[in-house]
Amino acid sequence: MPPLTIRAYTATTALGRGLEAQARALRERRSGLRRNDFAPLAPGEPPLDCWIGRVEGLEDAPLPAALSQWECRNNRLAWLSLQHDGIVEAIAAAVARHGAERVAIIVGTSTSSIGATEAAYTHLHGEPPRFASDPGLPVLHTPHSLGAFVAAATGLRGPCVTVATACSSSAKVFAQAARLIAAGVADAALVGGVDTLCGSVLFGFNSLQLVSAEPCKPFDAQRVGLSLGEAGGFAVLERRDDEHAAQGLELRGYGESSDAHHMSSPHPQGLGARLAMVDALARAGIEAGEVGYLNLHGTATPANDQVEALAIAGLFPPHLHASSTKGWTGHTLGAAGIVESAYALLALERGELPGTLNSVEPDPGNGPQIRFDNAQHSIRYAMNNSFGFGGNNCSLVFARA
Repeated sequence: MPPLTIRAYTATTALGRGLEAQARALRERRSGLRRNDFAPLAPGEPPLDCWIGRVEGLEDAPLPAALSQWECRNNRLAWLSLQHDGIVEAIAAAVARHGAERVAIIVGTSTSSIGATEAAYTHLHGEPPRFASDPGLPVLHTPHSLGAFVAAATGLRGPCVTVATACSSSAKVFAQAARLIAAGVADAALVGGVDTLCGSVLFGFNSLQLVSAEPCKPFDAQRVGLSLGEAGGFAVLERRDDEHAAQGLELRGYGESSDAHHMSSPHPQGLGARLAMVDALARAGIEAGEVGYLNLHGTATPANDQVEALAIAGLFPPHLHASSTKGWTGHTLGAAGIVESAYALLALERGELPGTLNSVEPDPGNGPQIRFDNAQHSIRYAMNNSFGFGGNNCSLVFARA
């Protein structure tokens, strides 16, 4: 595929706001996980006994008055994430070059603004039941709340798409952007993803017996489940031109698959995961041995880590540095793709390769590619894996131009 220049990128997680906060915490091996203090909406019920990656200060960061009709936790985090690392300036530059109608918005989420919907129904009163206050815009209670809000917040008027494919959502946005630009529908794209904590997320995953009562330990022999988190991130992509042909960061390839093995479990031999990775490498025009860092999906659930480890061992040589960063942030669901792409891009820029936090005893099924310790290497190519329920898989290849 023709490379796409990454003009700017950012991430906001439980580690802090913007790239410097992410890089510092990764380097210092300082987790953002904390004991769950995200209380359910029903009064009197204790919080679920688990650890979460909660973004500090969202409760005290209302949207600007001009955007107040979009008020909800998810859109607050989207707005907060947009303000860092030159994203606003990169959007303005893309609009100046191409016009607002030629810059697409493609964002990913899994629960979007469902927290606002939960709140509206929790406070029903009277007979027949009525909402205690105005529940807000109808679109606020749909998955497209995020895309519609970002369009309103940025003024972009190109194609606007919200991708909701579970935990692969904000990885697949890169693939959609590449296709829209290649087809001539857009000249640039703002891609990203946002997901926030809510009762449906915490209790839904707990009902599947996937939530750990301790901080998650990806690829550890004693792992028992995941830690949930919230996050937001964005990137501005554009066709590569002569000015940027030999500098900066690029999206070089993507691969997608849907193995459809089971509603919530991956294919036991990792066939869908492998297909996505092979497809991404082929589009990038590189061999597996050229990848210097791979950010794994690595949720710390027993089945998912085992299957991903199997796929990695069968595809990559032993010298690959592969790791999961969910011990730092928790599993941020629909935002995992953009956040962990940001970590892959940081590895390319700085040569700082994160290990796998909290994990001590490697699972016997791990290949030598899966690393627990941080490392320092200059690399040319980095990858990110994002795998969702239903075998909905996406892998991305990034490069230094």
